[in-house]
Amino acid sequence: MAWTKKILRVNLTDGTATPEPLNMAWASEYLGQRGLATRYLVEEVDPTCDALGPDNKLIMATGPLTGTTASTGGRYSVITKSPLTGAVACSNSGGFIGAEMKNAGWDMIIFEGKAPSPVYLYVENEHAELLPADDLWGQSVWAADEMIHKKHQDPQIRIAAVGRSAEAGCLYACIINDLHRAAGRSGVGTVMASKNLKAVAVRGTRGVGNIKDPMRFLKVTAEQKQVLAENAVTGEGLPTYGTQVLMNVINEVGAMPTRNARDVQFEDAAKISGEAMHEPRKSDGKANLTTNAACFGCTIACGRISTIDQGHFTVKNKPEYWGNSGGLEYEAAWAMGSDTGVGDLDAVTYVNFVCNEDGFDPITFGATVAAAMELYEIGAIDKETTGGVEFTFGSADALAKAAELVASGEGFGKDLGLGSRRLCEKYGHPDLSMTVKSQEFPAYDPRGIQGMGLGYATSNRGACHLRGYTVSSEILCIPEKTDPLVSEGKAALVKAFQDATAAVDSSGLCVFTTFAWTLENIAPQIDAACEGDWSTDRLVEVGERIWNLERDFNLAAGLTGADDTLPKRLLKEAAKTGPAKGKVAELDKMLPEYYELRGWTPVGSVTPEIRERFGLPGPA
Repeated sequence: MAWTKKILRVNLTDGTATPEPLNMAWASEYLGQRGLATRYLVEEVDPTCDALGPDNKLIMATGPLTGTTASTGGRYSVITKSPLTGAVACSNSGGFIGAEMKNAGWDMIIFEGKAPSPVYLYVENEHAELLPADDLWGQSVWAADEMIHKKHQDPQIRIAAVGRSAEAGCLYACIINDLHRAAGRSGVGTVMASKNLKAVAVRGTRGVGNIKDPMRFLKVTAEQKQVLAENAVTGEGLPTYGTQVLMNVINEVGAMPTRNARDVQFEDAAKISGEAMHEPRKSDGKANLTTNAACFGCTIACGRISTIDQGHFTVKNKPEYWGNSGGLEYEAAWAMGSDTGVGDLDAVTYVNFVCNEDGFDPITFGATVAAAMELYEIGAIDKETTGGVEFTFGSADALAKAAELVASGEGFGKDLGLGSRRLCEKYGHPDLSMTVKSQEFPAYDPRGIQGMGLGYATSNRGACHLRGYTVSSEILCIPEKTDPLVSEGKAALVKAFQDATAAVDSSGLCVFTTFAWTLENIAPQIDAACEGDWSTDRLVEVGERIWNLERDFNLAAGLTGADDTLPKRLLKEAAKTGPAKGKVAELDKMLPEYYELRGWTPVGSVTPEIRERFGLPGPA
């Protein structure tokens, strides 16, 4: 079975925490985590509600393989309506708290209403209570984590918390667990703070049982761990360089959005790459990378633990940043490096520390700073607007000060906390925002990787690489090579990746396993753990059902096919250098075919036939 079959429902308004049975009919249709929690959201939340109002709900959800011996079985997701996009939000995180929640006996925690004053949820197995958090409010994630551990005198408590940025209303605030793992995108932390919920602290000692066939499960998970170990990406590249293995690769193929996507290659990419993180600094002889790290149950260990040169201007007088902490992943390094034109590895690492410490999304943050730099360059904002900071491309000082302002929610940090769409609209240049559905696109330029352009445009949570990572095929030749500069055939590729990823995100496993695994590797693990028959075809169907459910929620929330587009810069301004020179994103060629393959109308609406086929809630 693997599911605990129990939900914890927390009414913040009333101050109650009540167990209830998991809807197993829905679990059979949506599996867990992303899919199952979205099904609850659709049932219980009005899509038109104010995302930061009490009627929105926040759901922390595990998958059936979370907390098991399956490799990477440490994932959990946070599902809500996004304040940044107005669309459905599902933000996936690793670390250890997901497994701890499962070990405490819970598949899911649903938060509803709003607490009259700051609180945190403390869970110890079946015991759950809301405790005062007045002393935690106004503290960073790191400080709150330390204070909660000290209060309960249990070093094994796992904690997820929001920082000052969320309290200040930054629209892309994260929920940070285990100090430097994040449910990172779409503003899920902002929703949590809007409910006066500072943290969730969990201790679980029950273990994960209910495995349908324990011996078969152990056998198949061991076999699949071997597949990961023998794969060049999951067995060598990711453990050695983390996702930063991509920095030089993507730059070379001319798909590195640079200086707010005006360029597609960054001349200093090598200085902030995974390779550079290994190189000893001239100043102190130490490397940026201290070690790699793994989440619960992970045999890949792509996480980075880093240190900053103690003499660097960002930390010279801040000894609290001299120790080891969560280091750069590729998208963060791109957003705060290439996209802003900053080639200072220590500066970018410092800003990453600040993003973890006070809980805000480095992708949206970096892209918003890049937009601010272009606004500054054209004279739309000036030093009076920014509080004296010169927002010039390449300025590590401006980048660092911007992070500190967003963390505290002070001064120009309030504007930066709006995200680039609202920032650029405020200062009269909306086209300078590199967003889809108000969410900033990540580190792959659609002019150089055509499939990603369609993926960004159609992503249910706004621009996102992890909803359908066609880079696997277009750049890494996994599972097969497709030409990144060609738009033909990409509609089918994107749909296949989107559906498969939705299933993986619902399982409790990490999507990085799919560099080595397909659903054919994952299905036997689920089938051995969960009641019922779980084939590859069934997982594909689950993924497609989830995708249509999310789309249906977004349409009801007011989004339309007109939102399935890309920034004008990508559609009109051709790449200037590299293999993609002269290319624009060919969205117009891919989108109609994509709608047809989805079985939607020509304007992107879910049809009655699709609703009936997948049993979506509401009228067919």
